[in-house]
Amino acid sequence: MNHPVRRRPALVTALALACSVALTSCTAGPATGPGRAAASPASADPASRPDLKAFYGQRLRWTDCDTEGYVCARLTVPRDYDDPGNGKTFVLPVARAEAGKPDRRIGSLVYNPGGPGAAGVQSLQEGMDEAFGRAARDRFDIVAFDPRGVGASVPALTCTASEGEAAEEASEPPVPEGVAPLHPRTEEERTAAAEGARAATEDCERHSGGLLRHVGTQDAARDLDVLRAALGERELTYMGWSYGTSLGTAYAELFPRRVRAMVLDGAIDPSLDWSQRVLSQSAGFRRSVDDYADHCAEIAGDSCPADSPDAIRALIEGLYTRAEREPLPVSEDSSYAEYGGMDATAVLDAVSMAMYTPEDQWEPLSRALAAADAGDATELGALDEEEPADEDPAPEDTDDVTEEESGGEDSAATEDLTPDDNEGAALTAVNCLDVPHPRDLDAYWDALPRAEKAAGVYGTAGVTAELTCRGWPSGGRTPHRVDADGVVPVLVVGTTGDPSTPYEEAVSLADQFPGGMLLTYEGMGHTAYGRGGACVTEKVDAYLVGLKPVRPGATC
Repeated sequence: MNHPVRRRPALVTALALACSVALTSCTAGPATGPGRAAASPASADPASRPDLKAFYGQRLRWTDCDTEGYVCARLTVPRDYDDPGNGKTFVLPVARAEAGKPDRRIGSLVYNPGGPGAAGVQSLQEGMDEAFGRAARDRFDIVAFDPRGVGASVPALTCTASEGEAAEEASEPPVPEGVAPLHPRTEEERTAAAEGARAATEDCERHSGGLLRHVGTQDAARDLDVLRAALGERELTYMGWSYGTSLGTAYAELFPRRVRAMVLDGAIDPSLDWSQRVLSQSAGFRRSVDDYADHCAEIAGDSCPADSPDAIRALIEGLYTRAEREPLPVSEDSSYAEYGGMDATAVLDAVSMAMYTPEDQWEPLSRALAAADAGDATELGALDEEEPADEDPAPEDTDDVTEEESGGEDSAATEDLTPDDNEGAALTAVNCLDVPHPRDLDAYWDALPRAEKAAGVYGTAGVTAELTCRGWPSGGRTPHRVDADGVVPVLVVGTTGDPSTPYEEAVSLADQFPGGMLLTYEGMGHTAYGRGGACVTEKVDAYLVGLKPVRPGATC
């Protein structure tokens, strides 16, 4: 789960928007492998169409990235796979960390760090390759890309007005704001929540309307196969964290016989509908906050904001209650100052997002909670702030660019692929397109009691956040069990105390894949590979490098 759009504090919630950057938070081998079923003569290959030949025929042209030690390129994919010849494309940045032992290189290992909305190229240049075990880094080129509409993709999604547009929009009647409750109960509160969500949807439609139907996970999975071909790989070796598990699952369903090995860490169950997803994730966050209260002293020591688990829970609940009445005060240089402070949703966001990596985040969270309880929420509001990107915005219109300009076969990579921060826009756009949402407002209000029972304010805030998707363009996906006959055994990794992608979803996803394997990490925090210790690393690397299966019941 990434940072959502911070347009209005009342709409900012991390809970209902799966999922996240997990860490901060194909090879030229044989065409068959362990567990691979024979291809059916009747099965149609989605990549076999003649009108996609030019895209599949690309070869990446690598140049040095801005960051030493990495090389960058660009990949061109059709904007609309139903009409790939219409001249409209996405140009996707790609980056690579080359294998540590090139003489023993197996091939490329492509990963997605999460989101939806995480820029893969930026994550790699910030050292994401170090999350992989030494065995994997030695034998594979580690490859990342920015999915369509994300990061430095051209064009890129945005739900934010340019300076000129902002001036024009300032003359429009404002949407009523005020302090939004975590559980809207009255007609007035629900009307305000619905109106705020409608305005957020209209912002995205206004600024990225032509892209919104083309940024779903199905299309991104097809882009992943174009990337596989452009890398010169017959089969895909893939690692997906969090949302990256959705992307990997979609790829396995579209191209089951093109998978060499696939690891899905922090699993999202594709069989859940929108409300089931909210309940699953919000319950995960509630459990994790309880874990924080119970184990704070072990990890944060003297920094804990109170001297007992019950007192910590009471302090957090008290902050939510106070922030529902009036935003918590912040300093003038806080990003929340323009909103008059942190409302309850913003406070809940900050607490929830600190559940991702307890080893890194619980100590600063503890200090921030204590300061907020004493009357200054500045530190709490700063927990999830990121450095702004330096790159100029990507061009808005690429319909008439030449092949060279659009990053075709003869195009050089740009010197600076650091993206604008459009993570929130992409997160909303992909989630809303991927999962069907009801148009009827009553469906959301009817879900509130169930959400409250399952997860308290974490559940009700999660349901309210989903209102943004109510008016979104409809995608073609529906909740379903995995259909990937012929795929090799996929390795699913689940963390028992994962806040954002609860362990139960990993168990379910592994069961849905034919021959699926489950590796359990007994611990807290979001995902396991790269932060779960040597046991997880060794088992995952043995699978990625040598295709060694993980035994049933394997636990770290």
